[in-house]
Amino acid sequence: MGFKTPLHALHVEAGAKIVDFGGWDMPLHYGSQIDEHHAVRGHAGVFDVSHMGVVDVCGVRARDFLSRVLANNPDKLRRAGKAFYTCMLDERGGIIDDLIVYFLDDDWFRIVVNAGTRDADLAWLHRHAGAFDVDVVPREDLAMLAVQGPQARELAAPLVEVGADAALALKPFNATLANEWMVARTGYTGEDGFEIVLPAAEIAALWRALASNGVAPAGLGARDTLRLEAGMNLYGQDMDTSVTPLECGLAWTVALEPADRDFIGRAAVEGVEPAVRFTGLVLDGRGVMRPQQVVHTDAGDGEITSGSFSPTLGRSIALARIPVGAGDRVEVEIRGRRLPAHCVKPPFVRHGKAIVDLD
Repeated sequence: MGFKTPLHALHVEAGAKIVDFGGWDMPLHYGSQIDEHHAVRGHAGVFDVSHMGVVDVCGVRARDFLSRVLANNPDKLRRAGKAFYTCMLDERGGIIDDLIVYFLDDDWFRIVVNAGTRDADLAWLHRHAGAFDVDVVPREDLAMLAVQGPQARELAAPLVEVGADAALALKPFNATLANEWMVARTGYTGEDGFEIVLPAAEIAALWRALASNGVAPAGLGARDTLRLEAGMNLYGQDMDTSVTPLECGLAWTVALEPADRDFIGRAAVEGVEPAVRFTGLVLDGRGVMRPQQVVHTDAGDGEITSGSFSPTLGRSIALARIPVGAGDRVEVEIRGRRLPAHCVKPPFVRHGKAIVDLD
């Protein structure tokens, strides 16, 4: 038995297939993962993401603290509600977690952490917080939904506490708050939409209201194929503490300016040229690429980190690490056979449309 979100009973009532994910009992799908994927790409879907951790960092030196523990620079966040994506590194440059960080006030930042790394993240943050006299507060009273798709904002805006006008006025990677509700224009699908943090006691009513507005429930299966099409990393597959941001396509999240910002892991990544490159793959023919399959290149072997069938493209796609200097034509070993594939730059899909060469 794992942890359960406040919506667990509703998932069971809806006939969801429940699986363990990071120690949580979560819906994999409600009948058809493919239908849920297409609902998000074509209309709107809602995901229960309450298994993710919401952590508030409060104190006069909150910005200084985050400058120390984050690879990205919190000085970029100066307007209330502004957010960014970052990694939190250990001293060797390994990725402890990937995070979204929101600036809410001069002494108040909010971090959303992954379910499987929640305890490790909190331990790391508490370990370093004392030197800055800040409070690291897990918000166990809050829950979270992600409403994603081309119609998501329009359908969700009338239902949120912050008001429809304020929600619809949000620019990407910005949030607004009212009465313990936070609505952010962020997501993990490659579609527009909101991530909504709200009191746990109120999430069931919002879930039902979204369903009444025609927003389809979607589970972890669709979330995974959607994020893969969007070229987004999954912690534990595409990255972990054995990998630096330079080795998983996240060098852009490492802010090396100003030169005197001494963030944890800086010495391990600054000036380093990785031996591998992170790439997207499209399988040229039939078959399905999966994690840990070998990628044969003209410069040596690599490995798939994430792979699946893409419902939008009708082909198998993957993320992989291959040797620097390898050509763009490769072979993937699937069930003892070497099948041709080619490298592309992620994302594979944006706003429901293919943006890579399939041939």
